[in-house]
Amino acid sequence: MIETPDVIEAAALDRAVHAVQSQIGSWKAATAIVLGSGLTFLAERISDPIRIAYRDIPGFPMPTIQGHRGELVIGRLAGAPVLVQSGRFHMYEGHSAHVCALPVRVFSRLGIGTVMFTNAAGGVRRTFTPGTLMLIADHVNLTFRNPLSGPVLTGEERFPDMSDPYDHSLRTLAMEAAARSRINLETGVYAGLLGPSYETPAEVRMLDRLGADAVGMSTVVEVIAARALGMRCLAISTITNAAAGIGPTKLSHVDVLQAAERVKDDVARLIEGILARI
Repeated sequence: MIETPDVIEAAALDRAVHAVQSQIGSWKAATAIVLGSGLTFLAERISDPIRIAYRDIPGFPMPTIQGHRGELVIGRLAGAPVLVQSGRFHMYEGHSAHVCALPVRVFSRLGIGTVMFTNAAGGVRRTFTPGTLMLIADHVNLTFRNPLSGPVLTGEERFPDMSDPYDHSLRTLAMEAAARSRINLETGVYAGLLGPSYETPAEVRMLDRLGADAVGMSTVVEVIAARALGMRCLAISTITNAAAGIGPTKLSHVDVLQAAERVKDDVARLIEGILARI
């Protein structure tokens, strides 16, 4: 019998879920956190951690990008049970949108209903300086990829509503947590591009006219899959550089990691403050 694409993908998801479930047993969490470039330090703050390397999860490729470790970490952060994805895989590494959305689908099958995403992004809004934290209120998917293409997987909507992709109540909690910790938290629109090349000055001008405040190479396909599963989403961008043409500095991944390092304490306090109120 020839297996259809939906059967193949469902079987791959089953294998990944089984591999994780076999390691964590009856342990449960309501929240998952996806760590972007330079933010894997947060996984070190997990108490009583269970670590599962991606190489031990079928379908999870090991990241090839500096600043992405490649493991799931299960434990407690700020007293809350969490599952942390320490490093993500990207479409520019040659992976499909379906592969990039696989962790989110695994989280849902494990009973997780809320996902907090982090990423590093270039600042399109001219008032953004390296180290600015931006709460994503909406996004523009310019990757021209969608993890929902093809057969509908069990539990997913065919046509999920995307009028409020980033949960309003979670964004309110984030703003309140930032105020309590005296962290400046901006709000804006994130444009997701395929990468891996940085944008040209002309492309950045286009993004500005489209209403984007920041630009990056992740997050959007993960959020689309999460919303199709009914999961609540929150996302925070660390603005690590001014986008091309805005400032005189040429862009490099090293600068991205260094900027993320400078604000890591603020990011940790913000995420922990949100977790304490979810």
